[in-house]
Amino acid sequence: MDTLTHIVLGACIGEAIAGRQIGKKALILGALAQNIPDIDFVASFWLPVAGDVLAHRGFTHSILFVLLLSPLLAWCSSKMFRSSGMNSGRWVLFWGLQMGVHIFIDAFNAYGTGWFEPFSHYRVSFNTMFVADPLFSIWPAIAMVALLLLKRASSKRMLWIKMGLGLSIVYLVMGICFKLSIDSKVEKVLGGNAIRGKEYFTTPTPLNNMLWYVVAKDDSGYYTGYRSVFDKSDLRLHFVSRGDSLLVPQVGKNDLDKLLQFSNGYYTAEMWHDTLVFNVMRFGEMRGWERPDPRFVFHYFLTQPDDNKLIVQRGRFAGWDKAAVLAFWRRIKGI
Repeated sequence: MDTLTHIVLGACIGEAIAGRQIGKKALILGALAQNIPDIDFVASFWLPVAGDVLAHRGFTHSILFVLLLSPLLAWCSSKMFRSSGMNSGRWVLFWGLQMGVHIFIDAFNAYGTGWFEPFSHYRVSFNTMFVADPLFSIWPAIAMVALLLLKRASSKRMLWIKMGLGLSIVYLVMGICFKLSIDSKVEKVLGGNAIRGKEYFTTPTPLNNMLWYVVAKDDSGYYTGYRSVFDKSDLRLHFVSRGDSLLVPQVGKNDLDKLLQFSNGYYTAEMWHDTLVFNVMRFGEMRGWERPDPRFVFHYFLTQPDDNKLIVQRGRFAGWDKAAVLAFWRRIKGI
């Protein structure tokens, strides 16, 4: 999830665990604790881009990292807040729960989270929530503001915590239910189009959990489409070639090997004029719900590696003017 979401969740959880003992400092400490796994961003200062996308959400998002770091941070906290009355076990709970929640909710995004590093490089990805979803984050954000304004002794503080965290959990469960419904309809369409049994994935489009991006793998490419939870018509699929032949000159090169691993089997290659481009499909397309042949959000210039900067969300909101937003909203409402 985005940094702001981790801040507001961390503040609410921090208040719930340590608010009575250390007051409003628990909000600040909780926001800090929730963001510790994202310390891996420092790797981007020296790693090449292709290596950085694999390093992010790796070991610092693992269960082992949480288990190792929680006791150390608990010991430091018990020294810093000697008069708080919080014992070592509660401090371990504070840090462990914060970092555990971080790596847990990150797994609901398309990026994938390395829970089992360094023993397994498998990335856990439930694909039920976009990396920034205001309807998930708004509730703990409101609660955090209320907690900052309320007096420390107010009896309403716990009520705001329950509201902020509770509504986010409800929204998370709604996303899971939506995904199960979408997957069921996608499997029905795939069976009717003689591509039954093919691998596929579904993931939410930006900022919501009602319109879903669908990709089904075929021998030479993929079938892509969009499905809203409000759609009454059948899913319409569009074929996209994988373009493997374009990658032959790049076989064995370090960047391509890392990108293939990161793509998890969902990629395409294409030429943009004289530049060979590698697309990772898991992150969606640029306004694909209204364009017949959109570009992919994650695209890497294999023959121009120095031109690769921010590649995970490159061009995500390009051209999102009023007309584009209205078109997006109409598509969410269903066809």
